[in-house]
Amino acid sequence: MASAPRFDAVLEALVVAGVDFMVVGGVASVLEGAPITTFDLDIVHERSDANVERLAAALRTLDAKHRDLGGRTLLPDPATLRGPDHHLFLTSHGPLDVLGMIGTGGDYLTLLAETESISLGTKRVRVLGLAAPIRTKEAAGRRRTSRS
Repeated sequence: MASAPRFDAVLEALVVAGVDFMVVGGVASVLEGAPITTFDLDIVHERSDANVERLAAALRTLDAKHRDLGGRTLLPDPATLRGPDHHLFLTSHGPLDVLGMIGTGGDYLTLLAETESISLGTKRVRVLGLAAPIRTKEAAGRRRTSRS
């Protein structure tokens, strides 16, 4: 892996493979103009069989392996990518978190209406708007509260 993550290269591999996905999390916030730093790329993918096969192919081109504290080499498994779980990968271009769902019920199809398509060079990428992650975290009981 390069010393600095190359999220653009990861996104390009996903787009070239024809994966239906949206960028969420810190990178989505950066793409929306928020002045933050993030260390991994989070995506929510559409979980149909055909799309998961395209995702698995893209992950192979990125030399993706699960981040495993035990030091094992765990490769992406299409069967598990079809579920709602989170998969934390290390790719040849940096960390990639592949999420089947965010919050309570926030899967690709549910969140699609809250995305916008933006240009990254010659490619277009769907990015989840800033309001959606806040709403999904609040729905999951992760609301920030102020102290009196």
